[in-house]
Amino acid sequence: MTDQTALEATMRRALALAANGPATGLNPRVGCVILSASGEVLAEGWHRGAGTAHAEVDALARLAPGADRGATAVVTLEPCNHTGRTGPCALALIDAGVARVVYAVADPGVDSSGGAERLRNAGVDVRAGVLADEVEPFLADWLTAARLGRPFVTLKWASSLDGRAAATDGTSRWITGPEARLDVHRRRAASGAIIVGTGTVLTDDPALTARDADGQLLPDQPVPVVIGTRSIPADAALHSHPQLPLFFTTHDLAEVLCNLHGRGIRRAFIEGGPTLASAFVAAGLVDEYLVYLAPTLLGGGRLALGDIGVANIDEQRRLAIDHYDRLGDDLLVVARPR
Repeated sequence: MTDQTALEATMRRALALAANGPATGLNPRVGCVILSASGEVLAEGWHRGAGTAHAEVDALARLAPGADRGATAVVTLEPCNHTGRTGPCALALIDAGVARVVYAVADPGVDSSGGAERLRNAGVDVRAGVLADEVEPFLADWLTAARLGRPFVTLKWASSLDGRAAATDGTSRWITGPEARLDVHRRRAASGAIIVGTGTVLTDDPALTARDADGQLLPDQPVPVVIGTRSIPADAALHSHPQLPLFFTTHDLAEVLCNLHGRGIRRAFIEGGPTLASAFVAAGLVDEYLVYLAPTLLGGGRLALGDIGVANIDEQRRLAIDHYDRLGDDLLVVARPR
């Protein structure tokens, strides 16, 4: 087995460890594997959430004293170089006597970046970019938040094959089947916030909770966010949400996202109707599209999207298909802007 092959296998293990971390919150999900000079696994670690040890420190803590001298640390994200609730991971690796650090993706944070340079200045051999093409999509939400100062935005809609989100009379329950709806709830639970417009609240009175197949609340619940200037009834279902709802009486979507980022939300899930969805698309604020297509036809004018600022074919919003999933009778298309 070549060194490159071994490093890639170890990086995939670090990525699997990273997936154990929380999907919500400001901190990224990071995994770390520490190898001996001969390539044996000495320890593994991952980040368990804000205020806990980062992945590198978590792994180092599982070693016997001195066992990491001359070792290699394989980590999914460049070791941080700042002191927050915990100290710099770069310094912890240096103090431990680690000889080599291999990471996949550079840290874009203004305060936290620079770990690789600090390591090199201390004489540590550093290699960057191993399996970056696999790790970067995994970190996409956190990287977007770190680079842009706003949450990663997912826009979801369910529609018929002819692009309708509701029948002519406005009814839309249910276009898709139970498997698709369960998938939506799972994705809600993995988001820090769920965003709708006042029109959706007034028309559908949604609970905006994440539930299992039996209708029971999942352990993780997104913060309900309502955008618009119309008043919401005091007995609206969302007022019974486990999380305190946030209301924004503004049409400045960038301002809303900035506010959510400041609250520690790194992923936002939009479930509003066509008006809100179209506004986010037109503003260029959508990072991921989840389109649930049901094998049915509705006709009429209740389109999933309205005006998004495309006046001619040259202005079309081209998307790249990430993947397709079959969910019962329905099809989920996951796409991102080119």
